[in-house]
Amino acid sequence: MNMKIGAYQFNVTGNPEENFSHIEKGIQEAEKAGVRLLLFPECAVTGYPHLCIQSSQDVDFERVNSIHKDLQILARKKRMYLVVGTIEEDNSNYFNRAIVFKPDGEPEIYSKRALWGWDKDNFTEGLNPGIINIDNLRIGIRICFEVRFPEYFRELYTQKTDLNLILFYDVSDKADLDRYNMIKGHIQTRAVENVCLILACNTCSVFQTAPTILFDRSGKILAEMPKEIEGLMVYDYENKPLNYGEQGRVEISDSLIKQISV
Repeated sequence: MNMKIGAYQFNVTGNPEENFSHIEKGIQEAEKAGVRLLLFPECAVTGYPHLCIQSSQDVDFERVNSIHKDLQILARKKRMYLVVGTIEEDNSNYFNRAIVFKPDGEPEIYSKRALWGWDKDNFTEGLNPGIINIDNLRIGIRICFEVRFPEYFRELYTQKTDLNLILFYDVSDKADLDRYNMIKGHIQTRAVENVCLILACNTCSVFQTAPTILFDRSGKILAEMPKEIEGLMVYDYENKPLNYGEQGRVEISDSLIKQISV
């Protein structure tokens, strides 16, 4: 199975109109490049509390819902899967979500589960496992802080995902290369230990402390965007057979999981 995949990083703000203009630009560039699956950062539509907006309650949900409808129209028109970070309100609860707008059918959602600090102050924990089917691929979705926890990605491994996506909003008010490299290492490790490609997308606002990057199943960087620069990263994904080392990691992992479940 071949599929052109992409990630579009931009300076996410607290202004949904401004954010949507960047998202539209990313979609237009991706269409020209023949992208089928396009990933955007965490809270790309709304901005992230408390760095872009004061709190989730300050979101103009009427306008945001209108943008979501526009994104669904664009997904159908462009024949493209759009994975976009946003905030949604549901029965007075606020969720940090990735919405998958699809060329056919209704959107699907994943709500962030690893809540701490600002997230815990602003959001309700999600429940669904974050697994969707795109064409003939099984896709896993995770959001930002969840990269720190192997368990969230082991869950995806047991569901045999082909490609995992991570939406980030991770920045600092000063340059922090150590943090950037640490999070980059987390992503690489999750790819290797679960024998699964990982595509990650971060905002490029202020000082970027997580990469927009693609790792293969053995931890090799296939593509990486420069920090703090808006732009589209594209890669021709091919679901290749496992190599020798990858096959070994799968067999031992399956054996360990079986032992633990007994």
